[in-house]
Amino acid sequence: MAHGAVAADTQYNYDIIKKFAIMALVWGVLGMSAGTYIAAELAFPFLNFDIAQITFGRLRPVHTTLVIFGFGGSALFATSYYIVQRTCQTPLISKGLAEFTFWGWQGGILLGVLGYMNGITDGKEYAEFPWYLDIAIAVVWVAYFIVFVGTLRRRSQPHIYVANWFFLAFILATAILHIGRNIAVPVGLFNTSAYGVYSGVQDAMVQWWYGHNAVGFFLTAAFLGMMYYFVPKQAGRPIYSYRLSIVHFWALSFMYMWVGGHHLHWTALPDWTSSLAAAFSILLLLPSWGGMINGIMTLSGAWDKLRTDPIMLFLITSLSFYGMSTFEGPMMSLKSVNALSHYTDWTIGHVHSGALGWVAMVSFGSFYHLIPRLWETRMWSQSLIYVHFWLATIGIVLYIAAMWVSGIGQGLMLRAFDDYGNLAYTFVETVTFMHWPLVVRMLGGMFFVAGILTMVFNVYMTIRTAKQEQAAIEAKIAAKMAKA
Repeated sequence: MAHGAVAADTQYNYDIIKKFAIMALVWGVLGMSAGTYIAAELAFPFLNFDIAQITFGRLRPVHTTLVIFGFGGSALFATSYYIVQRTCQTPLISKGLAEFTFWGWQGGILLGVLGYMNGITDGKEYAEFPWYLDIAIAVVWVAYFIVFVGTLRRRSQPHIYVANWFFLAFILATAILHIGRNIAVPVGLFNTSAYGVYSGVQDAMVQWWYGHNAVGFFLTAAFLGMMYYFVPKQAGRPIYSYRLSIVHFWALSFMYMWVGGHHLHWTALPDWTSSLAAAFSILLLLPSWGGMINGIMTLSGAWDKLRTDPIMLFLITSLSFYGMSTFEGPMMSLKSVNALSHYTDWTIGHVHSGALGWVAMVSFGSFYHLIPRLWETRMWSQSLIYVHFWLATIGIVLYIAAMWVSGIGQGLMLRAFDDYGNLAYTFVETVTFMHWPLVVRMLGGMFFVAGILTMVFNVYMTIRTAKQEQAAIEAKIAAKMAKA
């Protein structure tokens, strides 16, 4: 055990980070397994087994909540608490409040998931929690804000590192989105249902203002905070352009808020509104690719690390998928492309290229960097990190390719007409066409789940080894003290 490691552990609050890191992996396994199962249900419907709790409709919100908020949220709590302490050179402002954010977040997710399986949901994508959990989560989030900002305020140096700016934007924007989306009047104090204050096209607009910015701030800005710390750290080099990171931050923060309307082309939403959203979506390409280039160019002069460091493989691959997803998204917001892609599996493929390729891969890479430092040891197996990387990469490629084939084929079939102006294909024919792509997607999910299970085993063995090493050191000290 290094002296620096001991000093760090006493200086900073690592216990809360360890808890969030472990729960991120637990929710990740459960959420990704649920996703793979519902993918299997779409390919083979008999897997519903006529059990209401495990049907696609019940398990889909379980999957999205566990992966986005369970895995992703816990990973963000862990890394943001770590980064803010290390970059500000000060411990968290309140250990008790940090503990409250842990138990409140995990409890909210558990209750939400159990509710979904029993049909208790608001029915809004990414915002399925019933009203009472919405309130509970808001309280947890306020506590998170206090801990993060309080720690920033007592930093030992005037400068605030750019990763913290991204985390701060994510915390503030998520609070605004969560409260704005979930304003409702409960049916009764002991009733799980509530009347939303929005209706019709206004409800749709608020939903996609919320839904796309959940992607924009929760799943993009926050994980960019992760990227801006762990990529330079793992590469052993400073960020390529600090000025570009600042431009990236402000452009992203301003523009993302406007783009949700591109989900509502060809609906009752006024044409100018969805067109404005599409225009901002195209503009987002610039800061997004600026951030990707900034991350990749940080490796300038250190490309040889890719041959020897599997963690760098995760981080550089995540940046590549970030670039690809942020190119695909603006293209799909164009009306001409959207006419083909909307309501098809292509959209699902796009979401998962970002979720699996960007969010999950940068989280995995960050955790492989973080966990040995938390437990003051080395990863148990470097080889298993390589195994995880290739399982995850193969899984992503299978998934995305399958959804491109399924979605584009589905879109072309649904808008094909015969000589008499009738639809050339029935809906059932499109479903038949989609069967094999759905099977391939299921296989892609299996590869990805096999990857995270490999990681969980590697992390478990790492923690176990660290505890054994610690016990051996303590036994030696005790033996010396006894002799003295």
